[in-house]
Amino acid sequence: MSPITRSLIFLPGHRPDRFDKAAASGAHEVIFDLEDAVAPAAKATARDAAAALLATGRPALVRINAMETEWFEDDIRMLLSRPGAGAMLPKADAQSLAHTARMLPGRRLIALVETVRGYLELRQLVNVSGVERLAFGSVDFSAESGIEDEGNAMTAVRTQIVLESCHAGLLAPVDGVSVNFNDAVQMRADALRSRQLGFGGKLCIHPHQVASVNAAFLPTPEQVQWAMRVIEAFEGSDGAATAVDGKMIDKPVVEKARRIVRESRPTVAA
Repeated sequence: MSPITRSLIFLPGHRPDRFDKAAASGAHEVIFDLEDAVAPAAKATARDAAAALLATGRPALVRINAMETEWFEDDIRMLLSRPGAGAMLPKADAQSLAHTARMLPGRRLIALVETVRGYLELRQLVNVSGVERLAFGSVDFSAESGIEDEGNAMTAVRTQIVLESCHAGLLAPVDGVSVNFNDAVQMRADALRSRQLGFGGKLCIHPHQVASVNAAFLPTPEQVQWAMRVIEAFEGSDGAATAVDGKMIDKPVVEKARRIVRESRPTVAA
């Protein structure tokens, strides 16, 4: 997966007819959801539908059911029969993530941190071999912890997820969903907050959310112009500290400028 994959959209596993719409939304990744979006009676149907779509070679992750559920082992067996499929593990904690990584060696694996236990074991999660990235299940985390996901109430939680990911050398984590999918202005504000806190992307639950997320994670034209001036000035100084717009620039500033230029390049959607 590209380091600048920003928007990841859930597709209910029992609704494969919606795949084309999800893929056409502009999302950078489609996630077949076998967990929250699927009622218990439809779990087997959803798993079979996901297997059939994966067999066509369509790229997607699969959010499997949590390890403690009766559906986990069947979900793993299905993934093992589809060599190109990666997994998102819900309610990840150190034990369940390590177990899943052992069962799916060499697969892409995203750990969904949505329990208090998982959060308190972040240092262990990011060091599980094979884990590519963390994602934040903010809705479930709020329900368990009692911390409202409003204003800055969860900023400390989000910041710790970002810092642990960075320290372990993982891709920047993915922030949780915004439940209101009809308010594009609020969606963009939520995604901008995620970006400002250091997240590398955001989960989506509806195609209407994707454009706002993608736009929020793109540098502004002014930022790109600044970055180009910084890079040009630094290269012209043969690597010595210099100034742009009356401000000193040195290597850390140049690295920031280079990152902005990289992030301004188009990302191929799913």
